Order: sequence, then C-alpha cells, then structure tokens
Amino acid sequence: MKQDLIKEARRYVDNAEQTLRENARYNSELKQYEDDKYVRAAGHYLWHSVLLALDAVFDVRKDRRTRVDINDYYEAIRKRDKKLLALVTSSYNTMHLSMDYDGNSRKKVCDAGFELANDIIDRCAVLAS
Repeated sequence: MKQDLIKEARRYVDNAEQTLRENARYNSELKQYEDDKYVRAAGHYLWHSVLLALDAVFDVRKDRRTRVDINDYYEAIRKRDKKLLALVTSSYNTMHLSMDYDGNSRKKVCDAGFELANDIIDRCAVLAS
C-alpha cells in the first residue's frame, strides 16, 4: 500500500511534466511559459504528488474522503523529520501557492517545483520502507 502511494506520486510528477511539455509554450527569451493555465495544472499535480508521498509515511487521514489540513501534515512531519519539514514548507510555497494559485510561469520556479517534489518523494520512499 505504501509503495503504491509512492508510485502514484511519481506518476503525478510525470503527468505534470507531460502537461508542461505538451501544452505550455515555453518562451526562451523571457525564460517562462506563456500559458499559465498549464503551469497551474502542473503545480496542482506536483502538490498532489507531495501529499500522496506524505500519506505513504504519515497517518494523518482518518478517512480518505475527508480533507486534511496542511497543519496536520506539518505536525506529523515535525515530530519525525525536520529536513522533510523544510522541504514540504518550500514545496507548499512553490507548487501550491506560486504555481497553482498564482500561475507563476517562470521556468526557474517550475523547475524548483519539480526538484522539490522529487526530493520529497525520494525521502518519503525511504521513510516508508
């Protein structure tokens, strides 16, 4: 079950990458994507991948149908892994807020989101095993 969540998290990262590659036109002169709709979608996929990876390690969901507050994750992570907490805090700001809500289409921001997602998934894969 835990490794299934890690696999699913990696699949979401792949979906985010595919979304940007196939749909968002990249302007190399401006160093940003031209269609923030797809940046928002990619940010959403990346943030969801992080939540799936965290679910593989931390049991904060009492019921899969209910929404979990980010503070529930922070509390669980704080007790176990301070480095992971720093990564999750950065990813929340990068993927969820900057990319998903704000549609920040700068390539460096998007690249940082992918790097953070992969780092978190890799760390959760080790913690879950």
